[in-house]
Amino acid sequence: MPKRLFDIAFSALALVLLAPLLVAVAVRVRLDSPGGIFFRQTRIGRAGQPFRIYKFRTMRAGADAAGPAITVGDDDRITRAGHWLRRTKLDELPQFINVLAGDMSIVGPRPEVPLYVALYPAELRDTVLSVRPGITDLASIEFREESTLLGHSSDPERTYVEQILPVKLQYAADYASSHTLWGDFQIVVRTAAALWGSHPRGDMAQKDGT
Repeated sequence: MPKRLFDIAFSALALVLLAPLLVAVAVRVRLDSPGGIFFRQTRIGRAGQPFRIYKFRTMRAGADAAGPAITVGDDDRITRAGHWLRRTKLDELPQFINVLAGDMSIVGPRPEVPLYVALYPAELRDTVLSVRPGITDLASIEFREESTLLGHSSDPERTYVEQILPVKLQYAADYASSHTLWGDFQIVVRTAAALWGSHPRGDMAQKDGT
């Protein structure tokens, strides 16, 4: 219950304080390229329940159906505004709506698309899906530049599935088994530090589609 109260209070306050920024980003997305302001995609949440995640659109309309589920390096599907939004992580801000709706938490394992959840090892699946997915977690900090890293791979999807996803799942399982409200607060602080350019040892990258 304390975690849910924290999620609601944090998200509501963030949406109120960031309202001018949200409007400005929405206008830029709309003027930058044809298409809607938001990108919606099915992700798998707590107890394996699917939900629609919200982001500001960073790709050309319909581009998610014309390529892989992951973005790699300077993906030509990404719009001009999209590059800026991804670099600053401002595209993630609409997920505060998902938190208020109860689909997500501020801190928790990043939700994956069904394609990758189907690859979860049986011994980790139930544990990882026992908590609400989050906007940020330790794996998001460690893999913050994931798209750039995958850009150096000759087979990005294989690299993601065989090398990155197992590490993320271990982070997720550890979090699900031992998370605390104080630990969540520390992750929020570390996320803010990473976004503001202070990268603690080991911080590398993040993943997410459009």
